[in-house]
Amino acid sequence: MAKGKEKVGKEVGITINGKSIDRIPKLIKEHNIQIVDLKFNDLPGLWQHFSIPVSELYEIDDPVKSIWTEGIGFDGSSIRGFQKIQESDMLLMPDPKTAIVDPGCEVPTMSIICDIYDPLSKEPYTRDPRYVARKAEGYLKSTGIADVSYWGPEMEFFIFDDIRFDQTENSGYYFLDSVEGEWNTGRVENPNLGYKPRYKEGYFPVPPHDSQQDLRSRMILTMIKSGIPIEVHHHEVATAGQAEIDMKFDSLVTMGDRCMLYKYIVKNVARKNNKVATFMPKPIFGDNGSGMHTHQSIWKGGKNLL
Repeated sequence: MAKGKEKVGKEVGITINGKSIDRIPKLIKEHNIQIVDLKFNDLPGLWQHFSIPVSELYEIDDPVKSIWTEGIGFDGSSIRGFQKIQESDMLLMPDPKTAIVDPGCEVPTMSIICDIYDPLSKEPYTRDPRYVARKAEGYLKSTGIADVSYWGPEMEFFIFDDIRFDQTENSGYYFLDSVEGEWNTGRVENPNLGYKPRYKEGYFPVPPHDSQQDLRSRMILTMIKSGIPIEVHHHEVATAGQAEIDMKFDSLVTMGDRCMLYKYIVKNVARKNNKVATFMPKPIFGDNGSGMHTHQSIWKGGKNLL
C-alpha cells in the first residue's frame, strides 16, 4: 500500500485527455480508499463492474503511462450485446471526473465510471451507451442549433418487503408483498394497524400511511453525498410502496451517469433495510405502474430555445 500511495503523489497536476486527475489522490487519502471499482454500461443499460486494489491505479512508474492512458482490459464476449469470443479483448478507460466514494460498499471503495475502447484501434467502442450519448451531444453542437440539451427524468419505483418467483417443470408463479399493500388489510400482523394506501390513492399521504418516508430520506441523503442534486421525494400513486425521487436536470451524459448511480443507490439502500426496490414498469396488476417522465430542453448562448 505504501508503494501505491507513493505513486499517488506523482499524479498531481496531470491532465489526461483533457480531464484532470488531481482530485483522485485527495479522494484516496481522505477516505482511506482500499479498492477501486470500475463500472460501465452493457448494451441493454445495466451497470457492470469489476474491482482492483487501489495500488493498481499506479502500477506503472511513469504517470503518463498509467491506467488513465493505457486503460485496463476486460472480456467483451461475456457482456450482453458486445463482442464475439474471437474478438473479446476490450479496454476500459476510467473517467476521473466520475470518481466518488462508493455508497454501496462496506470496504472503503472508490467508484469510477469508464468509457469502453477498442484495444487495437484505440477508438471508442460504438456500442458503449455512454459513447452513443456523447456522440449525440456532439452532433447537436455541430448543427449550430444549440449548445447543449438538458434532461430531467422523474424516476419511479416500488419498494417491496418480499418477492418470490419461479418457473419449474410443474409450476410457474410470481409473488410480491408489502406491509403497505391494500391486499393486506385482513392479514394477521400481530397486530395489523391498518394504514394501507388504497389502490391508486398512494399519492402524497403523510406517515403512517406513507411508511417509507425515512427510507426515501436515507436514499436521497446518500445520493446528495454521492454528488446527485435532489429536488424532491414522495410516495407515488400506487399502493405497496411506490416512490419517486427527482433529480435536478443536467446534460445528457452526466444525467445518464446519474440515473445509473441513482438506481444503484436506491437498490442498495433498500437492501440494507431488508427491502427490495424494482424499476420494472408494471409489477402490480390493477394499480399504477412506474414510468419515467423526462423533461427536455435545448439551450444556446444560455437561452432556453423551448
